[in-house]
Amino acid sequence: MPATDYTLTYSETVKGWPSFYSYMPEYIMGMNQYLYTFKGGSLYRHNTNTIRNRYYGVDYPSTMTSVFNQEPTTVKVFKTIELESDDAWDITMITDLGAGSMTAGEFVKKEGSFFAFIKRIGGTRNLALRSTQGIGVFDSTSGASPGIITLEFTSPIASMIQIGDKCYYSVLIGGTSYGVPVEIGTILTISSDRRVITVDAVDLLPAGSVVPPLAYILVLKDSVAESYGATGYFLEFTITNDNKSPVELFTVDAEVFKSNP
Repeated sequence: MPATDYTLTYSETVKGWPSFYSYMPEYIMGMNQYLYTFKGGSLYRHNTNTIRNRYYGVDYPSTMTSVFNQEPTTVKVFKTIELESDDAWDITMITDLGAGSMTAGEFVKKEGSFFAFIKRIGGTRNLALRSTQGIGVFDSTSGASPGIITLEFTSPIASMIQIGDKCYYSVLIGGTSYGVPVEIGTILTISSDRRVITVDAVDLLPAGSVVPPLAYILVLKDSVAESYGATGYFLEFTITNDNKSPVELFTVDAEVFKSNP
């Protein structure tokens, strides 16, 4: 069902439209303190059993979307999520600088609440974040895609750069600025003096591609393993729970602090 489809109900008591329902009955009415709907020619009386979120024989999850937006002109780091609830929820998040998610199984119950560290979504790429590390312009290179490309540098590369990081190159344009980084591949080896790296260029297209002369080399750490929270001016989150028993949610809190890059 598209998110824009819902049932809007009118109340004679308040003379207004107070309720939105995500299910789509053919007819709906309240009588004798019960809610009745018709669907497919059948009559349904709601809230008469312990199974939650089952409408016309179909089970739906509970979802809620909200936003953390204090100090909207300040870039912040959203470190953790706390759910004051009697059950853990799946959660997806998005900021103006990235996205993240956690499953209910990643939450830990502490003193009656559920806590989890915010992780970025695997496979996401944001070269503006601190998980990106520049190396510099290489001295020499050999090899071509889809094989192994070797890059040699004058000075040792930083210790934070490790095997498994993604390697990119960027070409100087017009002598003033570098262009959009191009992914070379995954770092396979680093020499003992940290001046030579080999990169698996299996995905560098087209086949036969090489790293251009005078290209600037940079690396990006694994988006999940190197997660330190979500960064941005705001954080919009959606929590989801598919438990068919009653679940209570009191508040959703986040540990937030100012970003100091």
